[in-house]
Amino acid sequence: MAVAFNRLGFATLRHSCRIQCRRKEWMGLSNRRPFQSAPAFRARSNGDDLSGPRKTPKEPYSFNYDQLVPEERHHYDLLSPEEKKKFQADERAAYEHLTSPEMESELQGMVSQAVYDISRKSPRERDIPPRITPGLMAMGEVDEQDSGEDEDFEGDDITSIAHGELEQHREIREYARIAAWEMPMLSSKFRHHYRPQAVTVLMIDSQTPTELAKPFVLPSQDKPLRFRYTTYMGETHPAAKKVVLEFCTRDLPGLSEAQRIKLVKLIGVRYNPDTDLVKMSCEMFETQAQNKRYLGDLVDTLMAEARDASDMFEDVPLDFRHHKAKPKFEFPEQWKLTEERRAQLDENLKQRELAEKEREEAGRLVDGAKIIEQVMEAMTVKAPAAVKVEAPKRKSKQRLPMR
Repeated sequence: MAVAFNRLGFATLRHSCRIQCRRKEWMGLSNRRPFQSAPAFRARSNGDDLSGPRKTPKEPYSFNYDQLVPEERHHYDLLSPEEKKKFQADERAAYEHLTSPEMESELQGMVSQAVYDISRKSPRERDIPPRITPGLMAMGEVDEQDSGEDEDFEGDDITSIAHGELEQHREIREYARIAAWEMPMLSSKFRHHYRPQAVTVLMIDSQTPTELAKPFVLPSQDKPLRFRYTTYMGETHPAAKKVVLEFCTRDLPGLSEAQRIKLVKLIGVRYNPDTDLVKMSCEMFETQAQNKRYLGDLVDTLMAEARDASDMFEDVPLDFRHHKAKPKFEFPEQWKLTEERRAQLDENLKQRELAEKEREEAGRLVDGAKIIEQVMEAMTVKAPAAVKVEAPKRKSKQRLPMR
């Protein structure tokens, strides 16, 4: 039987149905037209075969002892001559059946179906699953892509607005704990007035507690830059990354007057001539540290350009048209409250109170409430007389004679 199956495999490969594509014959460039859109084909001759592709002819069956497997050879050697003839007849019948056109078409269909199933199982670009958008509960997580979307709300949890309120409540309680347990440790003076029993005081040594609060000290000359940050107490805000830099040009070390004037010309509209302050800001990057580093590098670049003596911009005048000076109003000296003026006002107030008391004792004060009550009692309101009003009579409609 193995011989029949082996020949079946070769027959399937020989008789596989393949559609042959049309071949384009090569033609020399000399035979081509200069402008043509249709492809060129070789002209058919009388000897061309127009019947289409031919199939390989079917090989006749021939029994071959060498193609038998060892088990079949052993079984074949034990058979009698009549049984051997019957064995060869069965092999021929199986070969004829497996190489018949009906069987070949059925096997070709099975092969095509198997190829189609394998191609369906192979990964393709369109079979790649789409990216899953992370839900609200997975925002900020490291594996938010694998977390997937939020589950459907089934009434077993609070809403997203309630979750936001709960998060705000947690933040308020966190700052309340800081105010109650950590802020008292900032200063030893305040710790004497408020010191909970559970507070553990940080000790540098075994005798004196650490006082984290320090008195304000003006910045030294080697720290002329002042950076300002903005925080929104834990909330995400696009302006939280912004950093503002301020410095005075006269405080920058190592600059002569000519170099300082050149620096002012380079800075341009960010310079305030009234206060001699330069104000710059940056929010290009995502973190405050990156924006601060950018501003620091920018100041270093400006100072390096100001120290460059190759061109001091002496022919460029200072331009302060961008600055609009605001008027400064001073309080008049005559309006200021002095000790003599305060004593005079107190004396006038006492005299006014004495005069009011004398009029009250003499009965010369006018009581507005009593006067209104007297006038209301004196006024007599008369009810208006009833007037009989007759309704107008309704006119009857006159019908016009028909013509």
